[in-house]
Amino acid sequence: MSSVPDFATLQTLVIATLFEVVEQSNKPVPDAVEGSTSLVGKQAVLDSLALVTLIVELEQRLEEEYDVMLTLADDRAMSQKHSPFRTVASLTHYIAELISEEMGRD
Repeated sequence: MSSVPDFATLQTLVIATLFEVVEQSNKPVPDAVEGSTSLVGKQAVLDSLALVTLIVELEQRLEEEYDVMLTLADDRAMSQKHSPFRTVASLTHYIAELISEEMGRD
């Protein structure tokens, strides 16, 4: 397995992927994206289709770049009290948690 990405690397990956998805969806690209940037809700930079695209792109990039196979949108994610897809930071934390659990199984 490739080296495990740290939190900063994961957040950079999430932000870079987010920018690409926003550009592809022909939506206005935000001036800046940070951990508190909303992914869902009234202030979101994505609509529901773009969110699905972001999730799929992240799963593919994690597999290609880090040899980590994750399913980000599953029953576990959907049943949480606070959605892991709320913000860039919450999504990054969720990915880091899943990678940590996956590494513990190997």
